[in-house]
Amino acid sequence: MHLPTRLREPPSPPPCRLHSNTASNLLSLNRPNNFLPYSAESISRISLHSYGCRSSSHTRPSKLTEIEADTNEAEEEQSDFDKLKRKVEALGVKIDSCTPGQYDLLYCPKCKGGRSIQSLSFHISQHWSYAMWRCFNLNCGWAGQVFADKSKTGESVRLEPLCDELLAYFSERMISKETLERNNVMQVVGGKKVIAFPYRRDGLLVGCKYRTIEKKFWQGKNTEKTLYGVDDIAEADDIIIVEGEIDKLSVEEAGYYNCVSVPGGAPQIVSLKELPTPEKDTSFQYIWNCRDYLDKASRIILATDGDIPGQALAEELARRVGKERCWRVEWPKKDEVRSFKDANEVLKNLGADAVRDAIDKAKSYHMQNVD
Repeated sequence: MHLPTRLREPPSPPPCRLHSNTASNLLSLNRPNNFLPYSAESISRISLHSYGCRSSSHTRPSKLTEIEADTNEAEEEQSDFDKLKRKVEALGVKIDSCTPGQYDLLYCPKCKGGRSIQSLSFHISQHWSYAMWRCFNLNCGWAGQVFADKSKTGESVRLEPLCDELLAYFSERMISKETLERNNVMQVVGGKKVIAFPYRRDGLLVGCKYRTIEKKFWQGKNTEKTLYGVDDIAEADDIIIVEGEIDKLSVEEAGYYNCVSVPGGAPQIVSLKELPTPEKDTSFQYIWNCRDYLDKASRIILATDGDIPGQALAEELARRVGKERCWRVEWPKKDEVRSFKDANEVLKNLGADAVRDAIDKAKSYHMQNVD
């Protein structure tokens, strides 16, 4: 399979028009010493039990604790809903028909969709903590973001450009400074060498994921469940999906920008249960939240890790996006028995041409399973 050469050109970034009332809540990724309006929540405290996903949580709370936590969470959500509704309706947007965690099309209060169409893409986070929107009327383009309660975001996390040590860390993995800057990869201020991967959608910040050199991961409390680099596939007819942010950067080094990464959590095994409804498919909510991008693609190239969890992830993704349009990348052999694990391992050991060659030779998902 040979991907069109046009996919090797970086896509134009979407314009980031901010409403004056929300500008103070947003992260400007083009400036040093940025502030991120999300508190850090360790992924080790997030248990992914559905479909046997990897989980670092080893303690299970009592039933009474779970009930109390559910009650408190419900009360907080109701409070956030009331606050968010007041703030959004003050802008002229009615959200009674909106579904949390999904994207709804509404009439834009600024241009009325040219008085004929619902041009405003409006999103409310799963727990009513924030809302974001964008009008797709070319003569309007109104966009913004508002939080239910800014105080609940916790202490702001300050970001700055990567230090020499972290630049060297990426350089050892064959990731260039140019690629890092294009993807706004930064570090947390404070000298702890914490890498930050901002998640954006339509040019707006929707969350951030962090990692240390020692591979400790965590994420912002209000991070939206979405694919990393989703703006890069807005116009793509072929979409490459990998298993980590560094793998996405590695594929870009090989010349392909039409690549996204899952936000985390590869299943240990493929679920034998019937596919749940999108609303209940919590472990793969990021797929349903990005369905508008994925639905228009002709081919989806699954370039996940070559280990058992990576293979299980590829199968679960294929079940949701349609196996008939999926292609599977096989990473090259390391020796007679083993293969390289992922895109970055191939890039480090064999170079960009080998990554590109593996993607170009991806097999039809059905054909690979027959093999």
